[in-house]
Amino acid sequence: MESVTESALTFRDATDADVDGLVALIESAYRGDPSRAGWTTEAGILQGQRTDPEGVREVVKSPDSRLLTVEREGRIVACCQLEHRGDHAYFGMFAVSPGLQGAGLGKTIIAHAERQVRDTWGAHEMHMTVITVREDLIAWYERRGYRRTGRTTPFPYGDERFGIPLRADLQFELLVKELS
Repeated sequence: MESVTESALTFRDATDADVDGLVALIESAYRGDPSRAGWTTEAGILQGQRTDPEGVREVVKSPDSRLLTVEREGRIVACCQLEHRGDHAYFGMFAVSPGLQGAGLGKTIIAHAERQVRDTWGAHEMHMTVITVREDLIAWYERRGYRRTGRTTPFPYGDERFGIPLRADLQFELLVKELS
């Protein structure tokens, strides 16, 4: 698989016109059979939706959030939410097109996002939450400098906006990275 360099990418804030395309991207990266083409799939632990147009639109419209949209050759290939929370920023809604996973695109995007929140908002830390049973994903973030905190929050069982759990032990753990 070819490597993807930052110079081949266009980074911009999402607009209302991007909502449907971003929902399709996020769903393809995490849910259902199409997500199995990449390694970030949650198909084995959750069914149903990962997000919906209302959830994406809420991030696009929020004054404290940006939905960073990443394009390659005019096509949306990735996205991530950056939310300003005082001295730190929150990183979420991260999705890379399954066919491009494993080519270095995720590393490039997270490094760009970290620079953005440090330079734009003066954030000293990046925070994120990851489902604790996603050991491979947590290990990937640890290789990028994130550390596990042991601080967990329950999965929103019963709220199908976040998916339909296939197991009873799901919870989120806070991961943190100091930004120099």
